[in-house]
Amino acid sequence: MHTGTIVEAAPGVHLVHGSDTNWVVIAEGDAVTLVDTGYPGDRPRLLASLAELGHRPGDVVAVLVTHAHNDHIGSAEHLSRTHDIPVLLHPSEVPHARREFLHQIGVGTVLANAWRPGVLPWAVRVLRSGGTEHVPVTEPRAFPVAGALDLPGRPVPVHTPGHTAGHCVYHLPAQGVVISGDALVCGHSTSRIRGPQLLPSMFDHERAGAVASLPTIADLAGDVLLPGHGPLYRGSVAGAAARAAEQIGGRA
Repeated sequence: MHTGTIVEAAPGVHLVHGSDTNWVVIAEGDAVTLVDTGYPGDRPRLLASLAELGHRPGDVVAVLVTHAHNDHIGSAEHLSRTHDIPVLLHPSEVPHARREFLHQIGVGTVLANAWRPGVLPWAVRVLRSGGTEHVPVTEPRAFPVAGALDLPGRPVPVHTPGHTAGHCVYHLPAQGVVISGDALVCGHSTSRIRGPQLLPSMFDHERAGAVASLPTIADLAGDVLLPGHGPLYRGSVAGAAARAAEQIGGRA
């Protein structure tokens, strides 16, 4: 099974590229924090990536969710139900994960943007990867404490609303790593821009909020950015956020 590309970001921290979405494996000994889980169709790749890094699903202490879009929570319920793993996310994202509502790009918006380069091939892959499946998390949990979580990597959730209302990035201060989800990416199949950027606005629930969250990310000390889409970025996280802000004026 092809696992996708696994890239070591820092000791014990690996970025894994799935079909179109990334997830992050943070390990301390045998214990693992998993950040996001890819599309439903990425499950074989997800499990294979854990195995390639020397772990079993039962080693996962918690699944942290940046946001509850299908391409990030595709296997969250499976892991929770099968291995009794808690799924943790921002309080504002909990009802989204339960699918009490869905703030995700719809078929109509995709069709309206079909003229854009890369949109139709991306949409076909979404369908093949289970991107339109109903994948609610039955018992998502809000973070139990403020600040650093008592999990491998000691991740610190930072609320960055805009892409969704409860989107969070995760800061690993000791490793100088920021896991940015979809608040700051480094590429996408529907974007011709390379490097740090916001996703095209059609993907954001509230574009102004997504723009306003960039300074929050810029304030996080780090020199490695692990995005939800695109390659790992090595360099100042503040500089990456500034570069994304510069790109905004020239795109919708």
